[in-house]
Amino acid sequence: MSVLAGAAVAGLAACQPADGLNSASIAVTTDRVGTSALERNGVDVQWLSCTAGIDRGRAGASSPSASARRVAEVDCTGKTGGGKDITLTGRVTQELGGRCVRGDLSAKEGDRSVFRANVLGNCDATSTTGVVNPPPPAGGSGARPTVTVTVTVTEGFRGK
Repeated sequence: MSVLAGAAVAGLAACQPADGLNSASIAVTTDRVGTSALERNGVDVQWLSCTAGIDRGRAGASSPSASARRVAEVDCTGKTGGGKDITLTGRVTQELGGRCVRGDLSAKEGDRSVFRANVLGNCDATSTTGVVNPPPPAGGSGARPTVTVTVTVTEGFRGK
């Protein structure tokens, strides 16, 4: 991950709302763990870009009660190395420190269904929020790939 993208993710953690959902961090995490899940399922991901909006369709509603579960609608689009369309869409109810998202998500490559999952990523792993760039492997050149993440933040009216 580039230093800029890592700093953006680290900065987003400081703005995390009290109810635990942040549309920007959900979009970034879904992009990262979704790309990994697609690749594990044999999809040659050229690029993937995700957007997330919390409580879409509830813009005119009053603030959710303490017992109401907030939901982020996630919409990811991309291309394979062979030029096929990729989609990853669904609802996210929890994002854990850049490690995983929980909800109801499904992915397609062209017309082929790749997976449907309620968890993407490793929720049991230690948090990666503070790690911008891990050290290079021993004996390696130190070169790291650059990852560019596009994040579109859309949040519904909270009634305040």
